[in-house]
Amino acid sequence: MTLLPQQASRSARLGSAARRALGALGGMLDEPELRDLVVQVRDGAGAAWADRGGGLRPVPEWRASADEVHRTAVALIAAGGRHLDELSPCADVRLGEGIRVHAVLPPIAAEGAAISIRVPRPRPPGFAELVRGGLCGPRVAAALHGAILHRRNLLLTGGTGSGKTTLLAALLDLVPAHERILTIEDVAELRLRHPHVVGLEARQANSEGVGEITLDRLLREALRMRPDRIVLGECRGAELSTLLSALNTGHDGSAGTLHASRLPDVPARLEALGALAGLGPPALARQAVSAVHAIVHLERGARGHRVTALGRLVLRDGGALAVVEVAP
Repeated sequence: MTLLPQQASRSARLGSAARRALGALGGMLDEPELRDLVVQVRDGAGAAWADRGGGLRPVPEWRASADEVHRTAVALIAAGGRHLDELSPCADVRLGEGIRVHAVLPPIAAEGAAISIRVPRPRPPGFAELVRGGLCGPRVAAALHGAILHRRNLLLTGGTGSGKTTLLAALLDLVPAHERILTIEDVAELRLRHPHVVGLEARQANSEGVGEITLDRLLREALRMRPDRIVLGECRGAELSTLLSALNTGHDGSAGTLHASRLPDVPARLEALGALAGLGPPALARQAVSAVHAIVHLERGARGHRVTALGRLVLRDGGALAVVEVAP
């Protein structure tokens, strides 16, 4: 396989500790089609699978012992500045320019250590490029572009690997250059070409159990940093309450992502996260309806990522939160 210079340099831009930890796996990162690389212990030995756009497929030429997979997991997380051990058996880090590594150790991973590596495209695609690639039709594209320019608050939903982060980054690059964007992520994945971006990344506690900086804390800090738009990479906990409060106090044009397999599942997912923040369904519903102007649902199919529905949150009789599909 012939690699373009900018593609071949992806692994070269990693630090020496990350390159040593990856070993023979490092060369695979330069494949332009690679999107995900997973390693796990199965039947007492390490095995790898790669997703080059058509789903995960085995990498038969790669083999390792269970101990080698364990050491690789610990070393990769350490290369990203976090720790992985018996007290902290799960961790996420960002390596190089947007490579995300998640690792789990036993006994959480029952058979042995498991590593998941999400690999960004060599060059983040722009919105027009995504549309040409089949993301959506012209009417939906116009609606999304208009939502950004008219400062609508967007919630991008979909399953794992459905393209939420990719689309979010492309849409944010359409924001006028004079506006200041604050991005908040557990592990920084958004790669924006916008000229005025401040990226904040959460931090886990150290080995003594201190120093943690949560997403909720970062959201509160962001409100003091004169943002024009606030972007939460993923809503998955009590920080949802802070985000909704921010969106209801003048930060229009903001955005976030949420895991949901189907558009009708979004209200239940929001209610579950609201419960973590102490918000009952009625309070959550009122805040969400006024804070979120549109929902963009994505799915990943055989032909890539696609916007499959646009939705709007509404209050049903009795104050229940619901979502209705809308035409662009």
